[in-house]
Amino acid sequence: MRGLLDRPAPTASAALTLRRGAARVLLDNWTGTSTVPSRTLYPHQWSWDSAFIAIGLRHLSARRAQRELESLLAGQWADGRLPHIVFNPALPPDAYFPSPDFWQSSRAGRTAGAPSTPETSGIVQPPVHALAAWLVHRADPAESRRRGFLARAYPRLVAWHDYLLTRRDLGGGGLAAVVHPWEPGMDNSPCWDGPLQRVDPAAPDAYHRADLNHGNPADRPTDLDYGRYVRLAADYRDAEYDDHAARHRFAVEDPCFNALLIVSESALADMAGELGRSGAPHTARAAELTRRLVSRLWDDTSGLFRVRDLATDALVDERSVTGLVPLAVPHLSRDVVKRLHETLDGPHFKAPATQLIPSYDVTGHAFDRHRYWRGPAWFNTAWLIHRGLRTHGLTAQAERLRQGFLAEAGRSDFAEYVDPVTGGGRGARRFSWTAALTLDLLSA
Repeated sequence: MRGLLDRPAPTASAALTLRRGAARVLLDNWTGTSTVPSRTLYPHQWSWDSAFIAIGLRHLSARRAQRELESLLAGQWADGRLPHIVFNPALPPDAYFPSPDFWQSSRAGRTAGAPSTPETSGIVQPPVHALAAWLVHRADPAESRRRGFLARAYPRLVAWHDYLLTRRDLGGGGLAAVVHPWEPGMDNSPCWDGPLQRVDPAAPDAYHRADLNHGNPADRPTDLDYGRYVRLAADYRDAEYDDHAARHRFAVEDPCFNALLIVSESALADMAGELGRSGAPHTARAAELTRRLVSRLWDDTSGLFRVRDLATDALVDERSVTGLVPLAVPHLSRDVVKRLHETLDGPHFKAPATQLIPSYDVTGHAFDRHRYWRGPAWFNTAWLIHRGLRTHGLTAQAERLRQGFLAEAGRSDFAEYVDPVTGGGRGARRFSWTAALTLDLLSA
């Protein structure tokens, strides 16, 4: 793998330097079985991080990209869920909170089919994994077939989607619900502020925030919000991670989460065809999910998708980048694509200092250019929106976003996210998905 740093690439010298820097980040963050997002702040394996990492790793080593996803799938539960963290048993319990001792997956999750090992969390993250697996296969189909990669991954990914569309259809509208702010991946979004008001926070002396050991408190969620996150996770654990028995004081339908489910259903259709099976059921499900996404979450007045709070059955009146990510869905109507494009180019998501897209409306009441998902611009959402722009033939806009992405990744030392007002890097540096998606866009 180390020789990959010296492998020739058909690119200009500046891009080659960027490529080598990104490859170095992934080499340094490799644990032997998977890639950590950050050696300090996130020292275990995270679910959607590994999917994005595999998408980039495929340009260096298709086999290692396969191993990245296989390592994550080894933590899958018998009910189909892919947990959002697979814990490294070699690390001390206090390396991250909530720790394995908090989640108690092998005990509290036994009825739901949690594995006895490895220990995992009990919640999930956005289902981008089938897309990642398909892209990894396409990077080296011969190696993938030789190792039986798709044949092993496909049934696991089908079970993952089945879990989301059965046990997580909490609103009865055919979309997957999330039951914790950590699940949609945009942990601290203002979209969750209203639903979180129903949650009493855990007592401050009941836990210790390990994230503040490595992260700037100005970047991180407040103590009040973090206490609510802990309460929700503890309640779900105490209900033995039973989606129907648990009392969900927080349950929402998120546009990004469901958009990625649609994109990944389409990837499953491609996988099925590769394996000699019919992809028609997946294609039909993607089409039906697209219809439900639009009927339940589209807001034509604001020109973007909104979160639906299932407790009130109302759309949340906040503009977030989660409402733009559905641009990645391939069969949206022309009118919806046109409105999304207008919103993307409009005043609510126009950052003064970067081509990346702010995570929240820059004119909004809760905008905070530093705090996690309340304004900073992220590289993974930019990658998804770039993919959407290309999908719908908006190539000039896609190229501007790609160039902005690459410039910011190099300038910020592959930061976790950037300040949209100054362009300065924020959060962790040498962040794995930033490096991985840089490799992918360099190859675009």
